[in-house]
Amino acid sequence: MSFLDTLSSKIIIGDGAMGTLLYSQGVDYCYEELNLTKKDEIQAVHRKYIDAGANLIQTNTYAANRIKLAKYGLEDKVALINKEAFRLANEVRTPETFIAGTIGGIRGIQKQSIDMSEIKESFQEQLSSLLEEKLDCILLETFYDIEEIKESVILARTMTDIPIIAQVSLGDVGVLNNGLKVADAFQILTDLGADVVGLNCRMGPYHMIRSFEEVPISGNTFLSAFPNASLPDYRDGRFFYQSNPAYFGESAMELRKQGVRLIGGCCGTTPEHIESIAKAVAGLSPVTEKELKQPVQRRVEISFEKKNQPLEQVVRERKSIIVELDPPKKLDIEKFMVGAKELHRAGVDAITLADNSLASPRIDNMALGSLVQQQTGAKSLVHVTCRDRNLIGLQSHLMGLHTLGIHEVLAITGDPTKVGDFPGATSVYDVTSFDLISLIKQLNEGISFSGKSLGHNANFSVAAAFNPNVRHLDKAVLRLEKKISCGADYFMSQPIYSEQQIIDVYHATKHLDKPIYIGIMPLTGSRNAEFLHNEVPGIKLTDEIRQAMADCGEDKEAAKREGIAIAKSLIDTAFELFNGIYLITPFLRYDMTVELTSYIQQKVKAQEISNSRLAKEV
Repeated sequence: MSFLDTLSSKIIIGDGAMGTLLYSQGVDYCYEELNLTKKDEIQAVHRKYIDAGANLIQTNTYAANRIKLAKYGLEDKVALINKEAFRLANEVRTPETFIAGTIGGIRGIQKQSIDMSEIKESFQEQLSSLLEEKLDCILLETFYDIEEIKESVILARTMTDIPIIAQVSLGDVGVLNNGLKVADAFQILTDLGADVVGLNCRMGPYHMIRSFEEVPISGNTFLSAFPNASLPDYRDGRFFYQSNPAYFGESAMELRKQGVRLIGGCCGTTPEHIESIAKAVAGLSPVTEKELKQPVQRRVEISFEKKNQPLEQVVRERKSIIVELDPPKKLDIEKFMVGAKELHRAGVDAITLADNSLASPRIDNMALGSLVQQQTGAKSLVHVTCRDRNLIGLQSHLMGLHTLGIHEVLAITGDPTKVGDFPGATSVYDVTSFDLISLIKQLNEGISFSGKSLGHNANFSVAAAFNPNVRHLDKAVLRLEKKISCGADYFMSQPIYSEQQIIDVYHATKHLDKPIYIGIMPLTGSRNAEFLHNEVPGIKLTDEIRQAMADCGEDKEAAKREGIAIAKSLIDTAFELFNGIYLITPFLRYDMTVELTSYIQQKVKAQEISNSRLAKEV
């Protein structure tokens, strides 16, 4: 039975990442060259995916085009590499295995850096080589630029009648980088001759499922999804992904509900992920009808209030609350400013503003931090990442913060650009977070990064990040000690979702002479919980919490109440052991962090009353 005939009646399981397995074995160069130099290793990967249950495997040819191979001096071996890739896959296939000739997108966000005529020439050369073999289909994957994939589909359809799978990569949930809705992009590609349209790479299952919720099931084409294992983490110069095969199986069920018939994996996925998918959908028929989700938008009124509180020594002297409020991705700051005002009124000591969190561009946190201080009176604590600025930009940015009267900063590495809206952008990383802490302290001495005098001392209070959600807490504490030696004044932890873990953190860090703000982020629903647990580096939830959120089903109010109840329970434990609590506002839902702030303030008052009574008795 042909590929399309099979897809018309059943769900086909694709393979997972080739590069991830090779990368884990220490290979960090041209993967496509291995078709000529490490043939056994390539075939071993194919076999693992077939054994795991993959019905479709891809030729190891994602970047086997003239433009990308030129980086390695292999531009004259395009035909040889592509032909050999098919042969390696063909030798290990079973009678039930389909082979897709894979061609990857070339353009990133900076699409004008490569002319379309050059891309088309390169595409035609690669596809011609692949079409000399007996492929079951062509898979076009990881296209960020709609123009490039449109031209590729048009060209491919003029060259062959075999099925074409056209997959784009998301810019954000439901849209491509240019703002084009996924559903509209799929229709364009269908009209041009694609037989299967879908999403791959860039994001994990959570965001892909949400995107497919807005995509209708069409009778003219089939849907595909090859999500990443999770959002990538970046440690010591290497990328890491969450190991979450069971979650992938659950996500495959959700993708099926959205009408997806071809399900595989992209970056970070392994044979274990594919096996989980295969088991989850085994024996299930494709879904042919569904109800589309419609997005809801709301507006709120704005007003302002002035007041300011210092932060530097507060957490040493009394209970202190800081709240993170992410700068908006869009130019409307109305809801953000209302949230800042309400949080300040509730009594927080500072509002923290992330620096393009998850590598997605937001309104500059220096600008918003200044507006927050001027228009609401709240203290701003601004995050500064190593990712977006080189040494020149970092020093300039910090000098600007000082000039604006923003003296509270959090020095962090920053999520890699591969996570965000501009995956083709460069992650700078001129320095590490350790280096940045030291350099900021150097500014406090009136000395430039270059060693020259600044003519005046800065007066930054420097917070540092603490991730307790690791297998070996003692190693995380060693990193804290190193940051202290670099000059860190206090720490802000990643969200913690276990009372016992808070207790463990207390015992592991009580010898440190620097205060810690314990991170607590209220959950908004089961999908939010599963996304955080499975896809966001540095966050893990207990099984009890995940089940509690799952029990709320689709009842948003019940989920909100449960999320707040869980957060209050965590606050109770943190309040007894730490002076600092760091509330993280989910999705600008400041009503939740306002409620939690009020809860903490009530505990502070109760404690003060109790202490006063004890003093009188003494």
